[in-house]
Amino acid sequence: MLDAMDRRKFIALPLFCNSAFVPTVRAAAPSNDTRAMGVSQRPLVFPADFGAHPDTHIEWWYVTGALAVDGQGAGPDFGFQLTFFRLRTGVAADHPSRFAARQIVFAHAALSVLADRRLRHDQRASRAGFDIAEAKAGETDVWLRGWRLQREGDYDASRYHARLDSTAAGFALDLRLKTDRAPLLQGVGGLSRKGPDPAQASHYYSQPQLQTEGRVMLDGKPLRVRGTAWLDHEWSNSVLGADAVGWDWIGINLADGGALTAFRVRHADGSAAYAGGSWQAPDGSVRNFAPAEIEFRPRRRWLSPHTQASYPVEWDITTPAGAFSLAAMFDDQELDSRRSTGSVYWEGLATLRDGSGRMVGRGYLEMTGYAGPMQI
Repeated sequence: MLDAMDRRKFIALPLFCNSAFVPTVRAAAPSNDTRAMGVSQRPLVFPADFGAHPDTHIEWWYVTGALAVDGQGAGPDFGFQLTFFRLRTGVAADHPSRFAARQIVFAHAALSVLADRRLRHDQRASRAGFDIAEAKAGETDVWLRGWRLQREGDYDASRYHARLDSTAAGFALDLRLKTDRAPLLQGVGGLSRKGPDPAQASHYYSQPQLQTEGRVMLDGKPLRVRGTAWLDHEWSNSVLGADAVGWDWIGINLADGGALTAFRVRHADGSAAYAGGSWQAPDGSVRNFAPAEIEFRPRRRWLSPHTQASYPVEWDITTPAGAFSLAAMFDDQELDSRRSTGSVYWEGLATLRDGSGRMVGRGYLEMTGYAGPMQI
């Protein structure tokens, strides 16, 4: 058994296996290594890998969840999303000008209001620096003009603070999120393949089942909320192959305390170019999925009146953890972010059910490349 001091020096490293559930093992790693390592098969190092990786092309910290107003029933009243992106521009790191845009920071925020089935969203972008925008190395601390996500605590006891205020969209969030689990490393020890070419990969970990509480400000009215959230942190130099147009992804907090991740990278004709994901049991053990073990089958589509893109908002999804149906909690959760990252995508709160129709989880569905090929 490791005591509390020893556990702070270790990293959780799930084994890769296609046919059996495997326990988490631990591998020693330094805690302050911030070397530029790109994307490669290596152990992830915490807390350094909680922070930014400016030597890689693109990176994001992505927080989503379901929130209920205190004292108003058990069901969710809101879904929320806050995502920070860091993009390396190609300007030399040693460029002498302080105004050189070496790194760009983008942010997207959205609030799905279930009462009126309305999505409110906002976006921001800025070059890094001048205390306006930054994605710090060494620890999660990323901000952009008053929007911020910060982490503290041991690697297996993360505490996050997420806050934003959007006058344009009429909402603000001030949320505290916590977990007493080590990060869930996706893929092989945190290296997640996204295509048949080994270069098409990302470093990727998740923090599901984040217990969340705080405040939503909606049209000037403060509401105390609590719920469950999910955080993804991913960084890469090459994710999509030349023949891929986008992806479909789910991150579901299961009702039994587990977590389900599934994704497929998609060709223009709708067929899968690659697939993957994982299931984390309530006891923390992890089962990673091979590409051939995942199937996404669209059931019902919604035509966006805003962009004329057609999105599958109901799915049948087969994984080694079971066969499920997934349905959006309402259809119109399309985000137009052409003023920042240049993309249009669908991202919203969804419900997962088993073969008998029983609700077994809730989380977020993301679909990209339906309004035009993704360029990242």
